[in-house]
Amino acid sequence: MLIAIFRQFFLLGCMSFGGPAAHLGYFKHHFVDSLRWLSISRYSQLISLSQALPGPGSSQVSFAIGVERAGVIGGITAFIGFTLPSFLIMTLLAISAHQFDAVYFAVITGLKLFAVVIVADATLSMAKSFCSNLILKLIAVISTLALVLLPMLSTQIIILLIAAAVGAIWPLLKLSDLSQQTSSDQRKVNWVALSLFALLLGVSFIPIGQEFALFAPFYQAGAMVFGGGHVVLPVLQAGVPTLSDDQFLTAYASAQAIPGPMFTIATYLGAQLNTEQPIMGAIIATLLIFTPGFLLMLAFQKSWINLATKPRFASSIAALNAAVVGFLAAALYSPIWTSAINSVWHIALVIAAFAWLRMKKPPIWWLLLLFIGVGLGQHYWAL
Repeated sequence: MLIAIFRQFFLLGCMSFGGPAAHLGYFKHHFVDSLRWLSISRYSQLISLSQALPGPGSSQVSFAIGVERAGVIGGITAFIGFTLPSFLIMTLLAISAHQFDAVYFAVITGLKLFAVVIVADATLSMAKSFCSNLILKLIAVISTLALVLLPMLSTQIIILLIAAAVGAIWPLLKLSDLSQQTSSDQRKVNWVALSLFALLLGVSFIPIGQEFALFAPFYQAGAMVFGGGHVVLPVLQAGVPTLSDDQFLTAYASAQAIPGPMFTIATYLGAQLNTEQPIMGAIIATLLIFTPGFLLMLAFQKSWINLATKPRFASSIAALNAAVVGFLAAALYSPIWTSAINSVWHIALVIAAFAWLRMKKPPIWWLLLLFIGVGLGQHYWAL
């Protein structure tokens, strides 16, 4: 059973381009339609839960499918299989980055422009989905302005706490009648998993030592990032100030260009943080950023339908998602736009590509190849 789980997720990890939304489509086709490992209703419940919790959405769903199939060990096996291809590629890129010549950095220049288009599209899509009324739009705008003016991890934590409180006090959603969607499994929250999540989060803020302080922000990011891989960039940048903007953007651009979960941006950054033992740094950072999302998924996987019917809980989640839109908008401005855009023709190219993406919805690979070509063309033109 475990070998079958690993094999299926490893194959998907090798071919899952296109980001979290595409990954969820692959999972549905593979595990619901083809293999029939779970029903479409149960799959929809897992997606809903992953969207409401912090962490890497598609990876949380893959973990949950493994748990449904073979318990916690099955979830861990699914995670390893789905993440391993991306982990290996990102580790290799991080270790070899200093050996690459000008052509590699020309490609990265093109991928930075690609990142502007992708993050702008993600910001707009998330705003349409998560900012459905005036209060939610206001939360997103305030979140954006606060992070542009005070780009610190503490600012992000304060924004998330305030947003959750506002959502709990002020009903922000008109919930449909979910009472009819009763689950056959009425188990309570898994308090062991939830307590472990909270304990590790608390420990991550304790100043234990220099090495610990370097990697603690990866767990904090995994515990606080709503909205998936795009949003992890500003959170990690605020928590790991020892790395340069170029290192962050190279990691982000590389994660965009390879299959698998975008949270393996942590793999690249972990290897860059620990240059003496880059593989160990990559492993630690990867495990830390994925663990909180998996613990939360495990905590609520059996009781999600009951929680989703509670208005205050659903309203808090809606407010948190709106704040995340602000996080992403702030990241779009800095460091993504400020580091990638260097001329008027860059602006024109990005606007044209963004319009093409929104109106014609071409395969993401077309855009990827376009911007790689732009980077290479700019390099050889300069020669």
